Amino acid sequence: MKTFLTFIFCLLTFCVHAQPAFEGNYPASQPLAEYFNAETGNRNKSLIYIFYNNEGICDKCAQTIELTEQIFNQFYNGIYNLFVINYAEDNEYNFAAAYQLYEPLAIVLVKINDGEQIGYEKIANPQQMLIIGYDYTDFLTRKINNFLGED
Repeated sequence: MKTFLTFIFCLLTFCVHAQPAFEGNYPASQPLAEYFNAETGNRNKSLIYIFYNNEGICDKCAQTIELTEQIFNQFYNGIYNLFVINYAEDNEYNFAAAYQLYEPLAIVLVKINDGEQIGYEKIANPQQMLIIGYDYTDFLTRKINNFLGED
């Protein structure tokens, strides 16, 4: 039964792996240009975004955000950079359009190489892994290692 639930979850939260579609007045290079300019080492340091909004009910979102930050601090601090952003209140960069955000919680892995975004992978509704009882640490570290790890 657990395998079946995991399979259903994977179907429902199919991760998008593509270049973002920028819309409207969103300057695609602006947040990354600021990121690269903030520190020289950022030109080769990939990003992990935790995007959330406070609209609607999400029983496990706060717990998932906290656990994601713990995993980042334990395994990836200094290797990648982590940003937690309430995308519903984002009036400057329009991350919602850039990463097609509409769920209460999403993690976006952005692969950076030599000052260029190579691509991204969106993990939609990661809190579902906690709800179905899946090992969240294993799930997230596999996703990060598979997408952002060395080629």
